[in-house]
Amino acid sequence: MMFESLSKLLKEEIPFALVTIVEGPSKGAKLLVQSSDKPLEGTLGNEELDRVASRDALGELAAGRSGVRHYGLHGEAREEAIQVFIESFAPPPQMFIFGAVDFTGALVKVAKVLGYRVTVCDAREIFATKKRFPQADEVVADWPNRLIDKVGHSLNAQDAICILTHDNKFDVPAVLASLKTKVGYIGVMGSRRTHEDRLTRLKENGVSEQEITRLRSPIGMDLGARTPEETAISVVSEIIALRTKRPMHALKDTVGPIHG
Repeated sequence: MMFESLSKLLKEEIPFALVTIVEGPSKGAKLLVQSSDKPLEGTLGNEELDRVASRDALGELAAGRSGVRHYGLHGEAREEAIQVFIESFAPPPQMFIFGAVDFTGALVKVAKVLGYRVTVCDAREIFATKKRFPQADEVVADWPNRLIDKVGHSLNAQDAICILTHDNKFDVPAVLASLKTKVGYIGVMGSRRTHEDRLTRLKENGVSEQEITRLRSPIGMDLGARTPEETAISVVSEIIALRTKRPMHALKDTVGPIHG
């Protein structure tokens, strides 16, 4: 039964994780994990162990990673009675950061920790260099909208676009191109005044109110962030909360100063 499910998932390129006990009782037992709304297939031995292992498997799957975890016999943390291998069958999520600005380096670092494949793009060749962003997987000198047009077909709900350019001649075309994709997160940096001006320009370009609801602008959660590193954390916090459908206080839903 599980073999048939695995074959179907692989054939249809649906992401999943396979959890296998490699050390401990029931060695070789497997648990097939898809998404939180799909039933589990197989068992590692008991309901509590399945619950904890499937939770961790979903986290690894979201990041496109594989790894080893240790549990007690019933999923207890900080115990090593059981060792499992979580194998993710999904590409890592992608993050495209547009604008080689002060905040970009910090966002690259945080995104890499979370398992993203990160591309930095800026139309200015002097700023879009691997030397400035050594941790980025790719650095591209191009107009943001042109790169989005090239890669847009590959983006899905796990991916993110962060527009940090602070310039309408880049921002507006980038947003318009982003809205044509199925990317899960579109965040745009700027003050509230910049945000209002951007909305006016987007509406002039035919963007509907429904499409505007896809934008996280101003970008990030309302954490009172001041430094580039704190701002990066507020951005990825918003991405995680949006993906997990947890309540959040995003800057787009509040009023007053953006920085604490």
